[in-house]
Amino acid sequence: MMIRSVRTYSSSISNAAVFPSGSTVFSLIQPTGKIHLGNYLGALSNWRDISNDERNSESRFIFGTADLHALTSVTDPAKLKNSRREAIASLIAAGIDPERSIIYHQSSIAEHSQLSWILTCLTSMGALNRMTQWKSKAKVEETDSIFGDEILGKTKAGVLCYPVLQAADILLYKSTHVPVGDDQAQHLELCRNIASIFNSTYKSNFFPMPKSLFTANKKIMSLRSSEKKMSKSDVDQNGCLYITESPDQIAKKLRKATTDSIQGRLYFDPEERPGVSNLINIVSGLTRKSVEDTVKDLEYMRSHKQLKDLVTDLIVEEFKDQRLVYEELMKDVSYIDQIADRGAEKAKKIASVNMRAVEKLIGLD
Repeated sequence: MMIRSVRTYSSSISNAAVFPSGSTVFSLIQPTGKIHLGNYLGALSNWRDISNDERNSESRFIFGTADLHALTSVTDPAKLKNSRREAIASLIAAGIDPERSIIYHQSSIAEHSQLSWILTCLTSMGALNRMTQWKSKAKVEETDSIFGDEILGKTKAGVLCYPVLQAADILLYKSTHVPVGDDQAQHLELCRNIASIFNSTYKSNFFPMPKSLFTANKKIMSLRSSEKKMSKSDVDQNGCLYITESPDQIAKKLRKATTDSIQGRLYFDPEERPGVSNLINIVSGLTRKSVEDTVKDLEYMRSHKQLKDLVTDLIVEEFKDQRLVYEELMKDVSYIDQIADRGAEKAKKIASVNMRAVEKLIGLD
C-alpha cells in the first residue's frame, strides 16, 4: 500500500532529547480509538521527534498499543479490535516511521504476561495499594485502601495489578528511557523499585533502572472545562479535539472553547486564566516553543478571538497531512495489520532472548 508521506518536522528535531548510543526507548499507548490533541502533544509528537532524530540513530525505539491493559475497561471484542488498528494508524499518521521504530501490539508478545507474573510474585500488596491510579479507575478516594471490605469487593485484580504489567512491559526490553507524563511518574518509580528487588533477589544487575523522559508539553485540558484533562470519555465532546477532524470541525470547537472575561493583554496564569492558559499551552506545543517565548510572541494580541483563530490555524495545519494519512490507512486495515505483525516479529526477538535470561536467573531454564 502506498500512503501519503507525512511532512518532516525539522524545526522540532533540534529540540528532541538525544540518548546515549545503545539506549532503548519504550512506551505504549492505550488503544482507546482515535487520538486527540492531548495525546498528540503529550506523547506522540515527542515519540516522533526523538525516534526520527538522526542523532538517535544508534538507539532503539519501541512503541505500540497497550491492548492487554485495555482489558481492564474494554469488554467489546469488536470495539477493541478496531481501536487497536486506530491506534497503530494514529502512530504512523503522527509521523512515527515503522522502519525506524518497532510498532506492535503488546498482546502479540506472550513474554509480557509471563514476566508480569514473575514480577507480581516480587511486588508487595502495600506497594500496589499506594498507587493512586487504580483508585481513579476504581472511582474511590485517594485516601481509601484496597484492604477495606467494600473496596476490596468491587475492585478488579487487573486494575490493582496494572502497574506490575506496566513494569514488565518496560523491563522486558531492558528499556533505558521511558517517555511519560506527570500522571505516570509514580508507576515508573514502582517499576524501578521492582527492577531493584529482582536484581537484589537474584544477585544480578540484569535490569537497568529506566529513566523518566518527561514531555516538554504540559497537560492539555478540555476546551470546555479547564478543570479536567482532554478526554475521549468526556460527555461534552466539544472539549475534545481529534487529529482526524476536518478544518470546519476544528474551527467550530475552538470558537466554543472556554476563555474568560479579562480584556487586554494575554498572559499565562493557570489559576487566574485557566482557559486562556490552556490555549497558550496548545500554541506552545504546536510551535515547539517554551510557554515564556510563546507569551512573548502573543504580545500583540488583545482579544480571545485572535488567540482562538491562531490556535485553529495551527491545529488545521499540523493535522492536515496526518488526517489524510490516517484516512488512507483505515481504508486498508490489512496494511495496518502487516505493520503490527512485522513489529511483533522484531519485538519477539528481543523479548524471547531477555525472557530466557530471566528464566535462567530464577531457575526456570
